Amino acid sequence: MNPLRLLLACGCMAAGCRTPIPSDTPAPFDAAVDAVDAAALAEASADVAPDLPSAGPTRLRVATFNVHRFFDTTCDTGRCAAGDYEALPSPEAFAQRADEIARAIERLDVDVVFLQEVETAASLSAISERLGAAWPSSALGEIGTPASVDVAVVGRDPLRAVRTHRERVLHRPDGSSTVFSRELLEVELEHAGRPVIVFAAHLRSMVDDDPGRRLAEAQAAREIIGARATERPEALLLLGGDMNDVPGSATLTALESDGALERATGGRAAEEIATYVYRGAGLALDHVFRARAGAGAVIAEEVSVRWDAQPARGYGGSDHASLRAVYRWE
Repeated sequence: MNPLRLLLACGCMAAGCRTPIPSDTPAPFDAAVDAVDAAALAEASADVAPDLPSAGPTRLRVATFNVHRFFDTTCDTGRCAAGDYEALPSPEAFAQRADEIARAIERLDVDVVFLQEVETAASLSAISERLGAAWPSSALGEIGTPASVDVAVVGRDPLRAVRTHRERVLHRPDGSSTVFSRELLEVELEHAGRPVIVFAAHLRSMVDDDPGRRLAEAQAAREIIGARATERPEALLLLGGDMNDVPGSATLTALESDGALERATGGRAAEEIATYVYRGAGLALDHVFRARAGAGAVIAEEVSVRWDAQPARGYGGSDHASLRAVYRWE
C-alpha cells in the first residue's frame, strides 16, 4: 500500500473524521500521465493571461474554481474543534474568506463560474453579496448532509432553470449501487439571448478512494448531459468542475467516450493544464467539457489556467488553480 493510502486508511468519511485531512487530496498516480514538475508548471502557467477575449454576444467565458473548504459559522456536525473535519471560522475570518473568493471570481473575468467546496446557502450568499448586482444568478447543489462541501454556479446572465440529479441510482463496475457523492447541478442561463445549460460537478475524492463510484459518476454525467443535448439541440451545454482525475484515466475516458463530450484542454501539454500540485507534481484534476450535440458550431477559443503565485500554489486562497475557457459561436 502506498504511504498516502495507508495514512488515509486511518481516517474516515467527512462527517466522522477526527484528524484534519484535506477533502480532495489526490493519491499518487502509478503512471506519469499528465504529472509534471511544479517548476515547469509555474513557468508555463501565470496568473495573468494576455489578450483575453472580451465578453460579447458571440462568446461565453467560463471558469471552474475549487474554493477549498468554505465552511460557514455554524457547527453542523457538533465536532468543530481543532483536529476535527468541519472547520468553524469566526465571523471575521468567514467574511475575509468570502471577500477573497469574490475577488478571485472577479479577477477571472468570466460570465459563469463552476464552484466546488461551498458548504451551505450562507456560504454562497456571502459570495453573491460581495459580487453584487453584476452577478444576479446563483445556485447551490446542497446535498443536506452535515458539513457537506457542495457545488454551486454563479453567473452574470439571467437564471432560467435549476435541476438536480443526485437521486439517480448509479452502478459501479462491480454491480453495486451508489449515487453522486455531490450533486450534479444543472443550471440554465440565457446569454445574449442564447440558451446555455451548465452542469457543475465534483466527482468522488481520492481520500478513502472509491474509483468505482467516480467512474459511475462520470458515466452517468455523460448520459445525463447527452440526453439533455438531444432534448435541447439549440443550447450550449457545458460540464465543469473538479473531476478528481487526470486525462487518460478511466474517469475522463468515460466522460469523453463516443466523442459526446469534448474537453476544453484536449491536446494540450500537461504543464499547461495542471491545476493541483502534489509532492511537486502538477496534476490536471479540474476540467471543462462541451457537449458536441448542442448549439451548432461552437469552439473553445481560449483556455488558460490561473495561479496566484510562482511556484504554483493555487488560486484565490485555494489549493487548486482555476481553469478558464472561452467558447465562441462561429
